[in-house]
Amino acid sequence: MASDTVEINPAPPLAPDATLTALREMVTPHLSDNLGRMAGIRGLTRYHRSAKLVGTAFTVKTRSGDNLALYKALILLSPGHVLVVDGGEDATNALVGELMMMYAAKRGCVGFVIDGAIRDVGAFFAADFPCYARAHNHCGPYKHGPGKINVPVAVGGEVVNPGDIVVGDEDGLVVFPVAAAEDLIAAARHSAAGEQAIKEEIANGSVAQSWLTRVLQPHGLCN
Repeated sequence: MASDTVEINPAPPLAPDATLTALREMVTPHLSDNLGRMAGIRGLTRYHRSAKLVGTAFTVKTRSGDNLALYKALILLSPGHVLVVDGGEDATNALVGELMMMYAAKRGCVGFVIDGAIRDVGAFFAADFPCYARAHNHCGPYKHGPGKINVPVAVGGEVVNPGDIVVGDEDGLVVFPVAAAEDLIAAARHSAAGEQAIKEEIANGSVAQSWLTRVLQPHGLCN
């Protein structure tokens, strides 16, 4: 469906609850390491305090500095969706602020990922509403369009498709298809167990450590 200014595509289904619950216990470095260390959204700043972001991508592509399509998206999204916005990396005009954040939270939106600017920074911090953005700016947006809802978008160097899973914490954001989640969760758990073993080895105080040797030995740097 489309209007003269906004193309509207169906909302993606939400990721399974069990998958999202498991991911809430994962840190983004373990997920990133098992995505080849090349995947992930880069260049965005976290504007909330500490809340974990885990949800299903509801995507918007908009003209730089214009948030007409975001207004429509807020009405269409379902509880559990993350609003993921390709704003063209433009920081001239804020695309979202306190009022849109408050409304989105009431609608059950679990967070914003904005490749553009936001404003009302203090409100996002006080509410601890998950929000990652390119920048912040006091200047408000235009509301003329055009825009597209639920299409593939480019955010922080990553292609995000409607329905992808989004995970964000203090280290950043990773995004991946639902179909990859089961294997990724298993691999991340393995990474966590491996790191726990390393922590225990570090605690013994020995200079020689197996995890160091594994890296240094192939380069002849153990002696």
